[in-house]
Amino acid sequence: LITVKTSNKDTVSAGEKDDDSPKEEPWQTALKTTVVDVEVGEFQGHKASVWDLLHSKYIPEENRKELLELYQAGELTLDQVKTVVSTIVTKAEAARAAQRAHASSPRAESAVAEAEHAHLQED
Repeated sequence: LITVKTSNKDTVSAGEKDDDSPKEEPWQTALKTTVVDVEVGEFQGHKASVWDLLHSKYIPEENRKELLELYQAGELTLDQVKTVVSTIVTKAEAARAAQRAHASSPRAESAVAEAEHAHLQED
């Protein structure tokens, strides 16, 4: 379970230059309040916000930055971000599950592959 806490330390006093915006940008609020039902990994069994998915271990930092930039620039809609993030999380978890299954598979399969490789080198 991921919990996002906001602190009250970030309050901005009136009169600071270039800061007539609220504490949280509307695009951030939209990402934090839009929930997705992703039935994999740590999100299984409960809905997660698009923000939580974006900041999860499944989304590499460079992808997160790119998605946020495109969303802020208006090049991606909230629905598009939601779809992309859900897809990345689902595929990443499927890949992890496949790796775990492969890692725990019988050693015989690996031995056969090694034997084939050795045989090919002899030819």
